[in-house]
Amino acid sequence: MRYVALGRSGLMVSAVCLGGNSWGAAGRRAWGAFGLEESKPFFRRALDVGINFFDTADAYNEGESESIIGETLISYAPRHEIVISTKVGMKMGPKPNDAGIGRKHLMHALDQQLRRLKTDHIDLYQLHRLDTVTPLEEVMETLDMMVRAGKVRHIGGSVMPAYKFAQMIMLADWKGVARPIAMQNLYNLVQREEEREMNRLCAEQGVGLIPFSPLARGFLAANRARGGGGATERAKEDQIARRMELRDCDFAIADQVAAIAAARGIKPTQVALAWLLSKPAVVSPIIGATRPEYLDDAAAASEIRLSTEEIASLETPYVFRAPPAD
Repeated sequence: MRYVALGRSGLMVSAVCLGGNSWGAAGRRAWGAFGLEESKPFFRRALDVGINFFDTADAYNEGESESIIGETLISYAPRHEIVISTKVGMKMGPKPNDAGIGRKHLMHALDQQLRRLKTDHIDLYQLHRLDTVTPLEEVMETLDMMVRAGKVRHIGGSVMPAYKFAQMIMLADWKGVARPIAMQNLYNLVQREEEREMNRLCAEQGVGLIPFSPLARGFLAANRARGGGGATERAKEDQIARRMELRDCDFAIADQVAAIAAARGIKPTQVALAWLLSKPAVVSPIIGATRPEYLDDAAAASEIRLSTEEIASLETPYVFRAPPAD
């Protein structure tokens, strides 16, 4: 396993991050759903293969993901050896201040998250989504208060327009407050729209990319047929997967992934991860494993180096989607 500095910081993370959307999902959905006992082998296997970076969110299964991490992972390794990332901002209840990124909700949410995670600090605290109300000045000052209080070590963002993230960085530099070091965005071989603006911004500003859905909801396992054959339960039910428009060029890319994997004697998923890790600013793709052995595959992928020709063959078929209308 390789370890890399996350953005312009001294925080060293494994080149693969284990995502926590599945922890606590038992009884909530048909795919990738694990309770407390079922989760334990994943955390042990992750540590065994060298993964030290774990991502979750308060909104993942109504806080159950964080609670399971607090009940299991925290006791499996010394706290200073593991990097815990969590997110805030999604709706957590019916009351007006149960969501968003205003100071009141942020500070209440952080205390609840620390309690569920059974820790006194969070290594990376990310805005899950922006709201339409809170001034970014208030957000950045509040996040800085958390860092100064020792409850948060570093801050970051997740899905948002690049210009909004640029404003966050600008405000941090202008006011001398904590600066974002990470961006968690949707980025993979068949969803490359973030290359237009966000990825370039992050590369220029020293922000590390920790993309989610690096395998395009399983599509880049290269076992899905045109017309929908071979679709997993997640592909049928998951909201992001159902919104993902699969085009002829995407299947052409999957064919190239499969061909490179066959020629190298590795798995298609490893090719897809190796491609991501070759891209500027990408530090640690977040994987959501449904079997413990998939963590071995991901760890091995961090050591694979694709040739210039292989990368070109994977990228050439891609057709960028039209930008969203203003």
